[in-house]
Amino acid sequence: MAFPNQVQQPDQPLEVVIMAAGKGTRMKSTLPKVLHRLGGRTLLGHVLDCAAQLSAKRAVVITGHGAMQVEAA
Repeated sequence: MAFPNQVQQPDQPLEVVIMAAGKGTRMKSTLPKVLHRLGGRTLLGHVLDCAAQLSAKRAVVITGHGAMQVEAA
C-alpha cells in the first residue's frame, strides 16, 4: 500500500477516470458537488492536480448532473 508521500510511478502510462456526476443534494446547493471550493480550488481541481502529479497520460471526467457547468469550469 502506498502512502501519499510514497507514491510509486507505474510501469505503464497511467490513465485516470474521475466520476464527477453527483448532484450533491446533501450539500444543499444547486452547484454540482465537484465545483464546491476547498482551499481556494474546486474539489474537481484537487483531483485533477493529483492526476497531474502522478503524470497521468490522460484524465477522463465523467459528468452527469450539471455537466455543462462542470465542463465549463
